[in-house]
Amino acid sequence: VLLLLVAAFLLPLPYDPIEPDVGPIMGAPSVSHLFGTDQLGRDVFSRTIAAGRLDIVLVLASVGLTVVVGVGLGLAVSSRTVFAERLMRVLDVFQALPLLVLAMALVSVSGNSLVLVAVSVAMIGFPTFVRLVRAESLALRESRFIEAAVSIGADRRRILVHHMLPNVGGIILVNAAVCASRAILVIAGLSFLGIGVQPPTASWGQMIEQGIEGITSGQWWVWAFPGLFVLILGACFNRVADGLDTLQAGVGRG
Repeated sequence: VLLLLVAAFLLPLPYDPIEPDVGPIMGAPSVSHLFGTDQLGRDVFSRTIAAGRLDIVLVLASVGLTVVVGVGLGLAVSSRTVFAERLMRVLDVFQALPLLVLAMALVSVSGNSLVLVAVSVAMIGFPTFVRLVRAESLALRESRFIEAAVSIGADRRRILVHHMLPNVGGIILVNAAVCASRAILVIAGLSFLGIGVQPPTASWGQMIEQGIEGITSGQWWVWAFPGLFVLILGACFNRVADGLDTLQAGVGRG
């Protein structure tokens, strides 16, 4: 993940990613164009790196929003009050909706706003966060250190922020990594469908869509390299989640 972040944000671009005719039309990978060129003669390597900058920012923004909203609501309903139970039933109804279709409609109606792309991806992921944080918080309420905090007069806000939040930090990190893996696929999927990032700005999903015609003609490089980056980044976030989960389990046993 760190290597991809360094490549996306620090690697200099050899060509302008939106400048046409910097090389031959649909030129194969070569020394001057490492990933070849596309239908307009644009450098695929430069476009892949530039697309990574935008897509990774969208992933981080959506995951950050998911964590803030999901953890906040999860802690807020970490009780068995009537309000908490009703809010969870509303969440059940929300999860029953086709969230991806709803996200597509929301972004399309908004004029393909990138802000709403991040909001829409967060909307898909935050219900899981709410449920996980609430479940962990309800279990923690039975712990002796929570009972001790209540007995010495700690208010609800202090218990949530200083006692519960640090103890659900592990599950938050694990699921943030899982959400990041899912988010890169959703963002690429939206771009593939022409929703969100619009030409000539580069995005991985859009580049894959533009290279589909080359599948049968042997011009594979237009879609293969951005597709490979989506695959690698998604797999990396999944491995991070696995590692964090293993670490958390080891700490718990310790």
